[in-house]
Amino acid sequence: MTAPLIQDRPAASCCGATVKFDGASPAYRRILLAVIAINAVAFVAVAGGALAQGSASLGANALDFLADSATYAISLWAIGKSVRVRSGAALLKGASLGLLAVVILSFAIWRAVSGQPPEGTVITGLGLFGFLANAVAALLLVRHRDGDANVRSVWLCTRNDLIESLVVAAAGGLVWLTASRWPDLIAGAVLALIFLQSAWSIIRQSRQELRDAS
Repeated sequence: MTAPLIQDRPAASCCGATVKFDGASPAYRRILLAVIAINAVAFVAVAGGALAQGSASLGANALDFLADSATYAISLWAIGKSVRVRSGAALLKGASLGLLAVVILSFAIWRAVSGQPPEGTVITGLGLFGFLANAVAALLLVRHRDGDANVRSVWLCTRNDLIESLVVAAAGGLVWLTASRWPDLIAGAVLALIFLQSAWSIIRQSRQELRDAS
């Protein structure tokens, strides 16, 4: 039986307050499964290039695809559970994103003192591949970009991934033009800062929802 359409959009409570979409609809579950698959495939492709090239920006991109696959699976598990569980899951994802940022920044610093320039054309090619993968995921998720902390964290991660992939592609072009590893390293550091900002946004909203639930 077809689920009521009202599940896919915010509804008004009896007190006039807006109830944020919590992902509890079959359509959103199917979308999330598709997005998890997209990120898993992209991780395998980009991780291979990152290992072959020793690229900080590709390493950041690959780790983010892997983290997204895991955290989106957590989001899927949390759907339909209590506000405390959903907000707690979002809090965990925010903390994981912050940890990922620290790892990427540390790798970029290490590469700054111990590596040769990677191949710019490979970085650009895989960056564009990542952009296409994220564009498909974003198109699937765009109508669900607003919601509770659990739902919103999925959209924020996907939005960041679009930006990230373009940064990676641009870094590859600059590496090719300059024959220097610095554009790749700077791109990795910039991506780490973007991840930190999103982590704080997710953590802040999930903490507020946890306080409201109390």
